[in-house]
Amino acid sequence: MDIVKVPFGKFNGQAVTKYVLTNDNGVQAGILDFAGLLQSFKVPTKDGGKADMVLTSENLDEFTGNGFCTNRLIGRVAGRIGDGEFKIDGKEYHVEQNEGKNTLHGGKNGFYNHVWHVDGTKVTDDAVSLTLSLTLTPEMDTFPGKMHVVATYTLDNNDNLSLKFSATTDADTLFNPTNHTYWNLSNAAVKTIDNLKLYVNSKNHLAVDDGKIPTGEKVANAGTPFDFSTPTKLADALKPMAATKENGFDDIWEVEPSLDKPVATLEDPESDRKMTLYSDRNGLVMYTMNSDDPTVYNHGKVQPHTGIAMEAQTLSDTPHHPEFGNVDLHPGEEKTYTVKWHVEY
Repeated sequence: MDIVKVPFGKFNGQAVTKYVLTNDNGVQAGILDFAGLLQSFKVPTKDGGKADMVLTSENLDEFTGNGFCTNRLIGRVAGRIGDGEFKIDGKEYHVEQNEGKNTLHGGKNGFYNHVWHVDGTKVTDDAVSLTLSLTLTPEMDTFPGKMHVVATYTLDNNDNLSLKFSATTDADTLFNPTNHTYWNLSNAAVKTIDNLKLYVNSKNHLAVDDGKIPTGEKVANAGTPFDFSTPTKLADALKPMAATKENGFDDIWEVEPSLDKPVATLEDPESDRKMTLYSDRNGLVMYTMNSDDPTVYNHGKVQPHTGIAMEAQTLSDTPHHPEFGNVDLHPGEEKTYTVKWHVEY
């Protein structure tokens, strides 16, 4: 087990550092203190090299200079809040509307737009971890309450990478974070997710309006392109989506929360690489990187479906749909959430 520090450029004049966590099997996770960003997740290959399981760059500007929130931590609230307003215990709050009339990913100054404090690292015989923290005030992101959030990445010798969030606040607020990593396990010279197979432990997805805000209706996956109850080649699922305005998925699946039973798997039949996702929350937002616009993605060749984001969170827009879950955070309490990825190679 090992952890090393590597300089990784600057963000708004602040030095950024990459922490490379390595287990005894040679699996490596590179994590930036900027945005808690999972910059790389490398596994050994059969020819003695290493392959990255996520979309990556060695240039910080290629992460900060696109609109995809590539591989960053997201919060206070992942996904969208309709009309940028919500109530907690009957009191109404209004926050920044940064996507039309809606709030997306915690606004323009959410988790993803800060250099986090490094609280410490830890190395044991079986695991290595990095703990980051961030304090946000209403003046910074327009959400109520001074929130202190801690994010701990842990890589163990069973080839699991886990991410644990915890948060406290001095006033009522919302807490529904996620990790916005884009995955692609392919060996192909020109990477797309077309030949990858996806499984999702889900029976329903959420109906949404034109602004991608849930209507409250749950739609059965069976018989639709949203059905991944058996491992399905993504090219087959994406083909009927080509006729939609998104040219792919940007949608919300209701999943069975579990840190023991897979919520989803993504595998590459050619390389035999596989990622299994576990989450203790009931939502999985998946976005298949549908744009070919170089202004929103500039990591080399630009084309649709270069990666797939698999964002574990509580179902979106819960303040307007209490049946989806409760993401309220009150003074005197601490909320924790965990996501875990297991890799095979």
